[in-house]
Amino acid sequence: MTFPCRTGAHDDHDVYGALCPCRDVLDLIANKWSTLTIGALEQGPVRFGAIQRRLGGVTPKVLTSTLRRLESHGIIDRTVYPAVPLHVEYELTALGHTLVGPLAAIRLWAEEHLDDTEPAEAEVEVAH
Repeated sequence: MTFPCRTGAHDDHDVYGALCPCRDVLDLIANKWSTLTIGALEQGPVRFGAIQRRLGGVTPKVLTSTLRRLESHGIIDRTVYPAVPLHVEYELTALGHTLVGPLAAIRLWAEEHLDDTEPAEAEVEVAH
């Protein structure tokens, strides 16, 4: 049995409910760049440039937006060190570390099953 989604007790949330705020969280963590950024931060604090190099293909604008969203939701911390030039590091919070296992499993699944999903994509393209 599911209940209408309301803010409040966790038991009242139903991610399948149209207005459930859990969908916003799901959108945040299921985003490709969020998933990869969290993976890039698994080993500890990392500077912006190192994250960008690790996430081949991400633009500075998209990475900045991703980092800001993750920070605003308590997934990562941003630390600014007063130096010239400024030294900024990003790291996972305790909450962010709870995502490491589930998101690593999704990334691994994508790598292991790429070949299994390609024929389905090719068939869809031919059909259109």
